[in-house]
Amino acid sequence: MNKLANSTSPYLLQHANNPVNWYPWGPEALQKAKDENKLILVSIGYSACHWCHVMEHESFEDEAVAAVMNEYFVCIKVDREERPDVDQIYMSAIQLMSGRGGWPLNCICLPDQRPIYGGTYFRKNDWTSLLFNLADFYKTKPEEAEDYAVRLTEGIKQYESVAFVKEQPEYTKADLEVIMNTWRRYIDPVEGGFGGAPKFPMPNNSLFLMRYAHLMKDEGLAENVKLTLKKMAFGGIYDHIGGGFARYAVDGVWHVPHFEKMLYDNGQLVSLYAEAYTWNPDPLYKTIVDEIITFIGRELTSPENGFYSALDADSEGKEGKFYIFTKDEIEEILGDDADLFNIYYHVTEDGNWEEERSNVFFRREEDAQLAEKLGLSVDDLVNRINTSRQKVLDARSKRVRPGLDNKILASWNGLMLKGLCEAYRAFNKPEYLELALKNAGFITDSLLSGAKLSRVYKKDGGSTVATFLDDYANVIDAFISLYEVTFNEAWLIQAQKLADYTLAHYYNEEGGVFYYTADNDEMLIARKSEIMDGVIPASNSVMARNLKKLGLFFDNEGYLEVSAQLLRNIVPHLAKYSTAYSNWTMLLLDEVFGTYEVAITGNNAETKRIEMEQNYIPNKIMLGGKDGSLPLLAEKFNNDTRIFVCRDKTCSLPAYNITDALKQINN
Repeated sequence: MNKLANSTSPYLLQHANNPVNWYPWGPEALQKAKDENKLILVSIGYSACHWCHVMEHESFEDEAVAAVMNEYFVCIKVDREERPDVDQIYMSAIQLMSGRGGWPLNCICLPDQRPIYGGTYFRKNDWTSLLFNLADFYKTKPEEAEDYAVRLTEGIKQYESVAFVKEQPEYTKADLEVIMNTWRRYIDPVEGGFGGAPKFPMPNNSLFLMRYAHLMKDEGLAENVKLTLKKMAFGGIYDHIGGGFARYAVDGVWHVPHFEKMLYDNGQLVSLYAEAYTWNPDPLYKTIVDEIITFIGRELTSPENGFYSALDADSEGKEGKFYIFTKDEIEEILGDDADLFNIYYHVTEDGNWEEERSNVFFRREEDAQLAEKLGLSVDDLVNRINTSRQKVLDARSKRVRPGLDNKILASWNGLMLKGLCEAYRAFNKPEYLELALKNAGFITDSLLSGAKLSRVYKKDGGSTVATFLDDYANVIDAFISLYEVTFNEAWLIQAQKLADYTLAHYYNEEGGVFYYTADNDEMLIARKSEIMDGVIPASNSVMARNLKKLGLFFDNEGYLEVSAQLLRNIVPHLAKYSTAYSNWTMLLLDEVFGTYEVAITGNNAETKRIEMEQNYIPNKIMLGGKDGSLPLLAEKFNNDTRIFVCRDKTCSLPAYNITDALKQINN
């Protein structure tokens, strides 16, 4: 056992029996490096990472390789999901050195944590050779190592930073069109999504494009968004048996997944498909939302109603083994129904992926199209396929399951909680709201102390892991969404408390941007800001949108000004690097088109809220109920149920039905 044995991180515990003398990130390891003047080897990954497992097996479990690592380095293992601040520093270094990044991430640093070399996955012989060379380099040329560390650390500090913009520009549709011209270069017109292989879902990108297509009346773009949603749902990246999406497809046609299933993807994809249904009521979207939520409830929900982080790509030492089937296995499970199932999901004798004779299930045809071809009614086809799917799920459940990363992270729980709220908003299914309220209760009871969040849930309390801006941003976002579907002001007030905490401890007023780490947390070699949107929107963009909404809800000019400042700083970058700023551009959409504040008051407010939500108005906030203390609700309560449409501090005359309210919005 090494120093990881007492860790609570599933990823670190995976390495607790390695012959490498691993330390967790912390004072003991960092001081040891200084005392012994040894290079630090920082190795970063996460429990569901396939190539992390491969490098562990090839190198970190090898006694000879471990001996080299232990002799010349202080070796530190980092779970990127627990310590994204550390990952952020060294990922910036790797990208500056090589122009690319990923996990496992391996960085060699001076004893004071400043990096001098790094990369991702290394083969065993290359890894050993590299370690010998770096140890010799530091011993024989310490001045060169110091010089490189100085330059690289300065680059890290400047990486993903933006200038302060003082003057407020006027935003127009023309600005949006220029930004979209860059976007169009990356949109795949045949398979949907963005670029070629590998293909990532990128839910926030599709959400932005959907809203842009709607507000700018871009029919061509709308069709591409529909194509993307369908291709992802039909592809092998989606688990057609158990629900939920894998992290990405290794090819350009969504067929073969990298089988790990992450909470953050699935939470955001629930939001995306739920909103898409209101925009374009395709029954497929409703099915996907329901199946993802069923999967989350079955496999990623803790007894305390927190959501676990991930399912591994591997089981029994093989990637995807839990999910793939041979034709013979399907025939054994389904008997006479196997032929129809195999046609539906393209199961063949030879197999359709790299594992011999094994199949990843995927679809190509619409149900109506296939039913006609096979001479079946659509209902008969769907019922028979659903019966077969359940039988395959039952059989699959007897297999050795992929590893579960049972970390419960505030940030990712926020993403899933928001997804549940959006699903309830779109489909009005009480079980979605029930699960949302249970999770929100878990967050407030187990992760919140006053206005301070804990990033990682520990049953015995007292997590030592720092809390980061994305934890606050995503939980605030979720609590705002929960208010909008319940009109319970307690959630909005809690969101406000959390926002005030971030402004006090994370906001850099001089730079007009939030730091990722708090002013009372451990200081690393650089204090970074998360600016660019990726698979998960950047914490700064989420906070900018949160503050815009909270500013409207509470009539708080301070919140609105911080939101405006954040956007001003980013707008100069949007046209050139548009695909890295989808969430920012969504905020710009709201600035150009305005935000409608829809207040519904009276005894039947909930009924009218449900009716209003059936209409796609992406640039709105919802408030109201039978009573309330928000400024916009003042003097708006009487015995009647009324709908007030407000914008720019001006409210129209009250409407008594949704049709009249929509006329005020659509005029």
